Amino acid sequence: MSTPFIRNHQYNIITKQAEFLQKTLRTVADRRVLETVRYRAATNIIEAFPGLTKDQQRMLEQISTFETAFDFQRYLSALEPYLEPYPPITLKQIQKLFPKNKKLKIPDLGSIDFRYVTYLSWVDIATNKLFIVYPFEGQFIGIEGRITPTHKKGYCLFCNRHQELAFLTVKTKPANALPDHYSSIGQYVCMENQGCNQSITDTAALEKFILSVRK
Repeated sequence: MSTPFIRNHQYNIITKQAEFLQKTLRTVADRRVLETVRYRAATNIIEAFPGLTKDQQRMLEQISTFETAFDFQRYLSALEPYLEPYPPITLKQIQKLFPKNKKLKIPDLGSIDFRYVTYLSWVDIATNKLFIVYPFEGQFIGIEGRITPTHKKGYCLFCNRHQELAFLTVKTKPANALPDHYSSIGQYVCMENQGCNQSITDTAALEKFILSVRK
């Protein structure tokens, strides 16, 4: 039985390296350049995984040996059984994260392929609010904020993709603040959650933001 060890953002790294290597193979004839790119692709992938076993490392390093688009597709498909899905979560668990929202509208969890999810999020159009649920150190963190479309393209804080952005504003309560004293933290993020999850290759910015505004 396959033991999952590849998180979504790591799979995105592998996918991007596979795409770049395929493009190089199509456009570059110099064998020395190709060997360098092959080596770099494998290295970039391995560096994204702390604590690999020898078998896992050998499996991932195979990317440096491929020639055809079919080879790369077969490689990516063979890795799918090793994807580590987003931790199981129920509607009740989500509702507990947002106790003040009695009419919380939650997406159909059964329709989501959690293998390709780094963070769960959805927009409540009626209230112009974005809800994010992120697993961190064995527990879920829920944050909500006002979302305002900018109708402009820029780089998303979470996935660093050049895409149409929205401005997310989250209210926070500073330490030792008076009961009614709040401040706000705002960042530009993707309007489209699925594309963001498919593009994120590093969770550092996402985690830093979530931890800075957590309740």
